[in-house]
Amino acid sequence: MAPIEPNIHESWKNIMLKEFEAPYFGDLKEFLVEEKKKHAVYPPGSEIFSAFNSIPFEEVKVVILGQDPYHGQGQAHGLCFSVPEGIMPPPSLVNIFKELHQDLGLPIPNHGSLVKWAQQGVLLLNATLTVRANQAGSHQGKGWEQFTDAVIRNLSENRKGLVFLLWGRFAQAKEALIDKAKHHILKAAHPSPLSAYNGFFGCRHFSKTNEILIREGKSPIDWATARPEASLFNH
Repeated sequence: MAPIEPNIHESWKNIMLKEFEAPYFGDLKEFLVEEKKKHAVYPPGSEIFSAFNSIPFEEVKVVILGQDPYHGQGQAHGLCFSVPEGIMPPPSLVNIFKELHQDLGLPIPNHGSLVKWAQQGVLLLNATLTVRANQAGSHQGKGWEQFTDAVIRNLSENRKGLVFLLWGRFAQAKEALIDKAKHHILKAAHPSPLSAYNGFFGCRHFSKTNEILIREGKSPIDWATARPEASLFNH
């Protein structure tokens, strides 16, 4: 089989080389090739590694863990919880913006793109990086989790002072991969409408993250994504 040449930033390609060369990753690639013959798959191939292409490995400061890409047309673009501008923000993302407003007083934007966070060092990492159209969880158990667990372990082992935001039980199960002596873990309920009132609202993770980053001697994240003229509050 030809060597796999992922469309991923060189810093990540170097650190993850062992995974790309592993048999499971070859199997995963074959699965995706076959899957795309029969089904629409999201996000587009060029955006599967968007989270990694937004920020080099050594510049990651914060990690937010999601589970699965959005499975509606045009929603997934390789960053967990984020949707491209022009796509209606899904309910979990709306709740993230509500908590940001409560925590930091930031206006709620009328778009759902978190690209600005990613460019500042927030790794928006889904455990599974692809999904079949309209079928949530359809690419789980195919190899992606092995790859993204390795991402978390590499960050834990090779970096120091990162902030991991673990929202919901699925993300919190990844805590075992993180060296708590070297990194900071903030846990809360998932921002989904089903659970946001059980501890996501009021968690103040955005201000807490910035307090930690400042203590670590790093620049805080500018969490504002709304353009001045583009807040829902102005309409």
